[in-house]
Amino acid sequence: MNWNKLIQASQIEEIKKLSEEMPVLIFKHSTRCSISSMSLDRVRRNWKVGDDEKVIVYFLDLIADRNISDLVASEFAVPHESPQVILIKNRTAVYDNSHYGISYPEIMSKI
Repeated sequence: MNWNKLIQASQIEEIKKLSEEMPVLIFKHSTRCSISSMSLDRVRRNWKVGDDEKVIVYFLDLIADRNISDLVASEFAVPHESPQVILIKNRTAVYDNSHYGISYPEIMSKI
């Protein structure tokens, strides 16, 4: 899995632009939450060779970059949750889910 770290506000515009060509997935992770760790592990274990050619993946450490997380919620009009996945296509969030709802098959079906 080829993660891009989301650590700067300026990357939000980059994500919007990239999403015009390919879906972008943001995984918001809390390093203090066991549910978040479990959800992240499930996505990683199920990730297939070639998935990186279907979707660009960004990883956001919610604890280290809470201000970026708030900006993501605002820019893409989704509620703040953690853990959370947000799928962006054509500059718009088209899917989001959190906690036990984070499912690799469901994410891939939305791509």
